[in-house]
Amino acid sequence: MGTETLHTPSPLPLERLLIPTELDGRHGSNRAGPGTVRQLAANNDLQAIQTWLSEFQDSPQTLRHYRKEAERLLLWALLERHKPLSSLTREDCVSYEQFLADPQPRTRWCGPRAPRFSAAWRPFLGPLTAASRRTALLVINSLLSYLVKAGYLAGNPLALIKRRARGNDASLSLGVERFLERDQWQAMWDTAEDLPRETERQQRTYQRLRFLLAMLYLLGPRVSEIATHTMGSFVEIRGRWWWVVTGKGQKTARVPVNQDMLQALQEYRRFRGLRPLPQPGESAPLIPNLRESGGITDNMIYRIIKDLVHQAATRLEVTDSHQADKLRRASTHWLRHTSITHQADAGIDLNYLRRNARHSKLDTTGHYLHAEDERWHEAMEQHRLKK
Repeated sequence: MGTETLHTPSPLPLERLLIPTELDGRHGSNRAGPGTVRQLAANNDLQAIQTWLSEFQDSPQTLRHYRKEAERLLLWALLERHKPLSSLTREDCVSYEQFLADPQPRTRWCGPRAPRFSAAWRPFLGPLTAASRRTALLVINSLLSYLVKAGYLAGNPLALIKRRARGNDASLSLGVERFLERDQWQAMWDTAEDLPRETERQQRTYQRLRFLLAMLYLLGPRVSEIATHTMGSFVEIRGRWWWVVTGKGQKTARVPVNQDMLQALQEYRRFRGLRPLPQPGESAPLIPNLRESGGITDNMIYRIIKDLVHQAATRLEVTDSHQADKLRRASTHWLRHTSITHQADAGIDLNYLRRNARHSKLDTTGHYLHAEDERWHEAMEQHRLKK
């Protein structure tokens, strides 16, 4: 896209862009400083985006989706903000979120489906729904976070606004109202930590609740999955630990067990007199009854969490009655939403989020490249039990 093209009403796909030097990002105001270790060979924004997209070559559908969102943002920056992507600010990100709800001027940005080489091609079919806007922001957050980690950008301007609202207005909360804010989750954790431990029964109650919270927060399971699975569902594959779970629709998937989760597992197993790490096919229940004579039902797990919720809400009431009121409504399934939401806040890639939450169908081959498994597993280390 030549200099004159920037002032025409017709955006062009990434592969046809020719951006003038003053807008290509090599001198972007948000470029990382000279003391930063660069891990990309990219010299401009388009090259940086292409490098990020190359990470998804093995997932064509994800690649197309991510390209679409990166393309839209770059074109908007050039045509509407008249600046490179690497100069976007927090205020620009706020404006872009509003733009997604109503791309204007409509003749420039919206049109019918058309091949990418066609003159009729446009980045949008029309305004994005609230759900599509949230997904777009998650993808963009993933892009910007990647470029920061790679030493290309100094910071992620979108990260400054993703917690600007609470509750159901949070832009990157995946559109779920039933999740806990950080202070609410911390109140639950602190309440569990303050439980009495003087008698053997109290110790068992404390240790069991601590492990249950770790599973709910770090693995994002459905309660029925905890009740029906055994210690044998934790497996080691190529030196890394995973939780292999059969869930909704009888679909089997795996979730990375990061270091916090692995430590919680080992501590609880030692307390129960088990070997630190599970053995293949081990039948011991994940959450036993206090007599250690068997597992507990999902209804009992629900009651345990609701009791903790009420105690934590009473604790939080002293400093924030509004958040305490919301916390009182929480249930076990809120913790699944909380896990997914906080993973998004931690900057975990949307592709990994989808797989952690097990919301979409597993790859038809059922096999993943080992290199991607390692990146996925390492990404989960950003989601910690305690800060």
